[in-house]
Amino acid sequence: MLMAKARTVTGLDLQASTGENARLIAQTRLDELYGWERYVDNPYHIRELHNMRIAAKRLRYTLEIFAEELPESVAPLLKEVEQIQEELGSLHDSDVVIALLRLCLGAQDGGSGYEYVLAHARQLKKKADFLVNPALIAYVLDPAAAPSADERHGLEALLQDLHKRRGSQYTAFRKHWNRLNKRNFRQELLDALAGPAQQ
Repeated sequence: MLMAKARTVTGLDLQASTGENARLIAQTRLDELYGWERYVDNPYHIRELHNMRIAAKRLRYTLEIFAEELPESVAPLLKEVEQIQEELGSLHDSDVVIALLRLCLGAQDGGSGYEYVLAHARQLKKKADFLVNPALIAYVLDPAAAPSADERHGLEALLQDLHKRRGSQYTAFRKHWNRLNKRNFRQELLDALAGPAQQ
């Protein structure tokens, strides 16, 4: 899967304190996170939601790394960023398993797309642009590992359950995001970053 590049942090000053530069970095990472907000209302923007998770992770790590240099009021807000990352991470995990199950079940329906899928996966892996490792795809699509009729039935039931779980995960994330927007979390974090440094 193509991972969005981190935004360049501008305005860093070698003469400024670590805290001042940390605030600039955190603000840039916050802007990066909110750059993906337009995709929140569509559960099928899998790549974009994955990139939003990566942006949340970058913001989280920035806040953690510079915790001692940032105002104390940032610490409780970090928990919200962690939750966003975890919610989107669970959603992504479900997307990966669903994709693998679909490939497995689709390959057993005739396997005509096996070579195409495997070749495409290898090509994308070279670009670091694919959701799943090609070796794993090859294993899942191996005709020798074809599930029996009973196993196939079980995999289809699992796929249905995963779709339901993904729906619940997406709903939980979206509700959380909307709650954050109602309280103007972005401005709340910006205000906290602008607060007095720790003593």
